[in-house]
Amino acid sequence: MGTEQHERRTVHYLGRVQGVGFRYTVTSLAQRYAVQGFVQNLSDGRVRLVAEGTVSELNAFLAAIDDAMRLNIRERTVDTSPASGEFADFRTRATQ
Repeated sequence: MGTEQHERRTVHYLGRVQGVGFRYTVTSLAQRYAVQGFVQNLSDGRVRLVAEGTVSELNAFLAAIDDAMRLNIRERTVDTSPASGEFADFRTRATQ
């Protein structure tokens, strides 16, 4: 499994995703998976998640977020791109 491809997922969540512990939940869930990146509120009311890891870890991480926050997420968009390797851990970033 050590040769599994790493990739980056950029996910934008829309719904009741600010002021409900969304970023805290995502950051807590990230500790259970081999993923790196960040989560942040956007000034337009969405939440952006950028995560890098193996395909299987990212799939499991995003499924856990969907499950934990399903009542708050109305819509999400996912873009996949090559991993940059720029992140050492997973954290919350300030609103952009």
